[in-house]
Amino acid sequence: MGKLGEAGLAATAGPARTLGMEGECRASQARSWGLPAGGAGGDSPGGDAPLPGSISSSSLLQAEVLDLDEDEDDLEVFSKDASLMDMNSFSPLMPTSPLSMINQVKFEDEPDLKDLFITVDEPESHVTTIETFITYRIITKTSRGEFDSSEFEVRRRYQDFLWLKEKLEEAHPTLIIPPLPEKFIVKGMVERFNDDFIETRRKALHKFLNRIADHPTLTFNEDFKIFLTAQASEFSSHKKQGPGLLSRMGQSVRAVALSMRGVKSRPEEFMEMNNFIEIFSQKINLIDKISQRIYKEEREYLDEMKEYGPIHILWSASEEDLADTLKSVASCIDKCCKATEKRMSGFSEALLPVVHEYALYSEMLMAVMKRRDQIQAELDSKVEALTSKKADTDLLTEEIGKLEDKVECANNALKADWERWKQNMQNDIKSAFTNMAEENILYYEQCLATWESFLTSQTDLHLEEASEDKL
Repeated sequence: MGKLGEAGLAATAGPARTLGMEGECRASQARSWGLPAGGAGGDSPGGDAPLPGSISSSSLLQAEVLDLDEDEDDLEVFSKDASLMDMNSFSPLMPTSPLSMINQVKFEDEPDLKDLFITVDEPESHVTTIETFITYRIITKTSRGEFDSSEFEVRRRYQDFLWLKEKLEEAHPTLIIPPLPEKFIVKGMVERFNDDFIETRRKALHKFLNRIADHPTLTFNEDFKIFLTAQASEFSSHKKQGPGLLSRMGQSVRAVALSMRGVKSRPEEFMEMNNFIEIFSQKINLIDKISQRIYKEEREYLDEMKEYGPIHILWSASEEDLADTLKSVASCIDKCCKATEKRMSGFSEALLPVVHEYALYSEMLMAVMKRRDQIQAELDSKVEALTSKKADTDLLTEEIGKLEDKVECANNALKADWERWKQNMQNDIKSAFTNMAEENILYYEQCLATWESFLTSQTDLHLEEASEDKL
């Protein structure tokens, strides 16, 4: 099979790409370099087509599905703002090789085949003279041509996951990066090296990587590939190749300055998006707190209920006439305890992680909007300087042209990713609450059947005793 055939198979196996967004970004950057929209020579078809990811105010109002009237503080969440990058920050949106260019295209009649499978397992504790930390095994299986092998196995610690998240934010400032579990534990929760905490974090890290793998753009990020495939020494060397301390400090200072300056006129669609994020953040954080409180109270209720069974058994030893009845009550309590444990297991594995993940997502969304505003604020400052003629007019005009293209790419990336994220969010939350409702119905049916069976047996027993007394 020729290279073109292999590239075609890779395109078939690759995830869907957002053609409108990328075409517009390429056209915009071509204009900034003085080229026609089609590249070195040629037209760019469909350059003015509307984006499939555009949003409407009616769709934003769906946040009311989380409508709860209570104001509580947000949970303690670990997050970090990434600094802005230059024009080449958007290079992942523009393929640099024929294979990657074809990978960007997904025809509607092609099957949606998954070609990247990631598993995070086997947490392992490491103790050194300086620190104690946990590493996790990451197994990657893939059929993509850009990987040197079909299977990889590496070990990574939490700091490595944090590095990956920051690199993704730098390369794609207005894409919605999946959240990591908190670096610091909320006060009063489990200990850092508690087995339950480690397992909870492992599951969250597993979901983090698979969210990236399923993303139509992030999945092709070069740092993501290195994270999955590079062995310890190679990975450590790659991490050191980032910008120096002074460069990072300069970018941070610049970002803070632009953030303080703010934007003069945010487009209406982003105003609506920001309003949605604020409402969503309030509601999902409230639901997260309520869910955690319900789980805690259910746990306390279960611990108390477990004490009643043995008490009824002891009681039966001193009440000969009621012994059978008391033992039956103890048996019913035991069955209800098991049903409660099963329901709580579903609650902690199906509902709580989903709600908490989207509570963390709300922080990520705010950070994405902040980075978008910083890019626009940089453009506004240059336009203002040009208007007041405080610098070289020709140089400013050139910089403004590049910044306009940068803002356009940032806006298009966010609009396209927003619709994808919102649909996933609605599906995930709906599924989590539906499954939880079904679990609750099953639980109450089991408990009801248990006690109805007990009452029926007691009624039959009393009828038999009454018949014997008449005889």
